[in-house]
Order: sequence, then C-alpha cells, then structure tokens
Amino acid sequence: MAWGDLFAGLAFYLILEGLFPFAAPQAWRRGLATLSRFGDDQLRVVGLVAIISGLLLLFIVRG
Repeated sequence: MAWGDLFAGLAFYLILEGLFPFAAPQAWRRGLATLSRFGDDQLRVVGLVAIISGLLLLFIVRG
C-alpha cells in the first residue's frame, strides 16, 4: 500500500463525513442526538458493525 492510497482514503472519508451535515443539517443533528442517548454497549456494537462493514468492503474492493 502506498501513502497515496492512504491519503486518498482519508480524503474520501472526509468528503463523505462532510456531506451529511452539509446536505441535511437538521437530520444530521437529530441523528447525533439519537446516538447520544445510546448506552456504551450499543455504541460499541454500532462501531463494531461499522468496522466489520468497512473491512469487508475493503477486502471486496482490494481482493
């Protein structure tokens, strides 16, 4: 893996993260409020699902 790939992935992540509050700020704020009511265990499950999904997608794309 080259450094360029790492920075391209980081750039893509920042673009996606910025789209949500830019396109629908009220819905984004409601989503964050909902997440803030989750317990630690629920947040860990959400994080684990995100990690596993990202890894699976990476393995599919990079083969």
